[in-house]
Amino acid sequence: MSEVFLKIENLTKNFGQFTALRDISLEVFQGEFVCFLGPSGCGKTTLLRAIAGLDIQTQGSIAQAGADISVLPPAERDFGIVFQSYALFPNLSVEKNVAYGLESRRAQRDEISQRVAELLALVDLADQAKKYPAQLSGGQQQRVALARALATSPGLLLLDEPLSALDAKVRAHLRMEIKDLQRRLAVTTIMVTHDQEEALTMADRIVVMNHGVIEQIGTPQEIYASPASQFVADFIGTMNFLSARIASSGKCLLEATEIAVDTSGLEAGQQVQLAVRPEDIHLEAKESASAEEQNQTPGTIESMEYLGAFVRATVKLHQSGARVQADLSAGDIDQWAMAPQAAVAVTLPADKIRLYPLDA
Repeated sequence: MSEVFLKIENLTKNFGQFTALRDISLEVFQGEFVCFLGPSGCGKTTLLRAIAGLDIQTQGSIAQAGADISVLPPAERDFGIVFQSYALFPNLSVEKNVAYGLESRRAQRDEISQRVAELLALVDLADQAKKYPAQLSGGQQQRVALARALATSPGLLLLDEPLSALDAKVRAHLRMEIKDLQRRLAVTTIMVTHDQEEALTMADRIVVMNHGVIEQIGTPQEIYASPASQFVADFIGTMNFLSARIASSGKCLLEATEIAVDTSGLEAGQQVQLAVRPEDIHLEAKESASAEEQNQTPGTIESMEYLGAFVRATVKLHQSGARVQADLSAGDIDQWAMAPQAAVAVTLPADKIRLYPLDA
């Protein structure tokens, strides 16, 4: 891993009696793309604004490239920022918008012209230089905002929900463009988003936040496959939760069904939430199921929802009455003649199950 570029230690931010951030510590590495992900009000934008100096923290420190920037005003910090609303100057042309930061620093005219041309080519807007923001699409305006943020070659690029105002197709296209651009420039980037798909596809690491604290930090694969808390499991992707009880080491009880699972750190008799993703549940026709199969319980398909690449079945488990969602491929449906009201054997693979203790 590269060297630490941004170091946040024990950062707390209060607004009167309200604590927006509580004891946040985080390291961001040189050239890394990090996403702050969480629901509205979780503190992710407040943390971004603290890094930018727009909302100075109540306690804690921030260091960038080894220098303490904790109390520096925004103008003295080394970052470029892109907002959700683009924040372009409507009375300035595209090239003048991009040149704004360079002109503020009194760069040479030739240097400004060269840099603006280079950046507009980089974001594929070289032919739009003379136009004004109102003449551009939303996606084009956001590219201009990105070029403007990069104009002064900042060490840190901050993106505050930059794609949320765009329609789904443009958003999907632009997020790949931004990620590709970030890789090519190797600029350390932090993006705030509430969109899990955006975070999973763009980030090198994701910081999942909730109620002003960090719930988990990890790669997209780690966050998805091994959520550290019930909140993360519920927030990222689709997850089935079932009430269960620890029976003994390596075993829990789902009503009358004994489930083999890793019970490390949990005690016999403890109430837990058993979590398993729809794509990890295996269904087969009940009459074809092996009686010896581990973690198998009978159920009935109640409904099936066609989602293009797969079908999501809702299955009622006979012994508990609980419902789970399971994802089926076209091959599964044909092989096992899956249809509503079909009796099925539901298998929960031991290595795909996670257990979360119920709060006392």
